[in-house]
Amino acid sequence: MKYKLDRSAHSVFALSYHLVIVVKYRRKALYSHEIRERLKDIVWDLSDDLGIEVVAHEPADDHYHLLFKATPKTNLVNAVNVIKGVSSRRLRQEFPATKDLLWGNSFWSPSYFLATSGQVSLGALKEYVDSQEERIE
Repeated sequence: MKYKLDRSAHSVFALSYHLVIVVKYRRKALYSHEIRERLKDIVWDLSDDLGIEVVAHEPADDHYHLLFKATPKTNLVNAVNVIKGVSSRRLRQEFPATKDLLWGNSFWSPSYFLATSGQVSLGALKEYVDSQEERIE
């Protein structure tokens, strides 16, 4: 089983994640190419400070997908909250027309989807782990 591994002083790891955040009320607030590109720029700008590496990301009209790599020290909850908070504030300031679609101080839905994104399937990994018992015998 081959992994593309990252390294730090005391660990070797492969931590990849898929994040999906949804615009509040599923409003189509990411309606223009300019807004979507600005969202991508905001996340790129935040990535170093958050300890993540953007692998791929693409907004749709009413949600945003982000694939990223992290380290064992990355605070995932903090990273997601900073991405949501900073992007919400900046997009509402820079694109005032979004206020017609949304009300209050929210841009994103309070919930989000975050999943690990492995380099092998869960089934293949389970099979590998299960096969380790056979090596002992």
